[in-house]
Amino acid sequence: MNADDRVMEFFPKKLSRKKSREVFAILKDEIEDRGWGLWAVEINSELAGYTGLASPAYEAHFTPCTEIGWRFLPQFWGQGYATEAARLALLFAFATLHLEEVVSFTARVNRRSVKVMQRLGMVRDPEGDFDHPELPAGHVLQRHVLYRLKNMPETTAMLKRELGIQNNERANRVG
Repeated sequence: MNADDRVMEFFPKKLSRKKSREVFAILKDEIEDRGWGLWAVEINSELAGYTGLASPAYEAHFTPCTEIGWRFLPQFWGQGYATEAARLALLFAFATLHLEEVVSFTARVNRRSVKVMQRLGMVRDPEGDFDHPELPAGHVLQRHVLYRLKNMPETTAMLKRELGIQNNERANRVG
C-alpha cells in the first residue's frame, strides 16, 4: 500500500517494504502502549487500509494534538469506508478517551481527504493552515489545510446517528 503511486500521491515519498514494516511495528507498539492509534481496516477479510488517531511527531502551532488520519488501497476508495472508519475512531476519541478536540490536516491539493473531513463534520480553520515543517519550501505538498472537530454532545450524537448506533453498543467495541 505504501509503495502504491495512487495511495501515496499526497505524501512526500513512497515507502519501501522494509520501511513499511518498521512503521507498522511502531504503530503496533503505540497501540499496545496507549490503547489506541492507527488501526487496520479489513473488509471481507482483506486489508483495506487503516484509520485512527495519532499524535504528530513534529511541532506546529496546533500541537500537541490528536489527529485523525486514514489511508486506503484504491479499490476501496469512493465506497464510504474511510468515512465510516473515521467516524468510529472519532466516537472512540470523544466517548472513550474524552478528548476535547481532534484535528485532521492534509496537503491543500488533496481534495479526496478534504471531502472526508467535511463529511465527518470537521470545520476548516483557515487561520490554522500551515506549511508542513518536514517539507522543503516550494514543495507542491507543503501547504496544508487544518480541520477541527470539537467534542460536544451534538458531535457525538451526530456520529452515533451516522453510524446507526442506538446507545454505545458499537462504540464500546471500537479499538
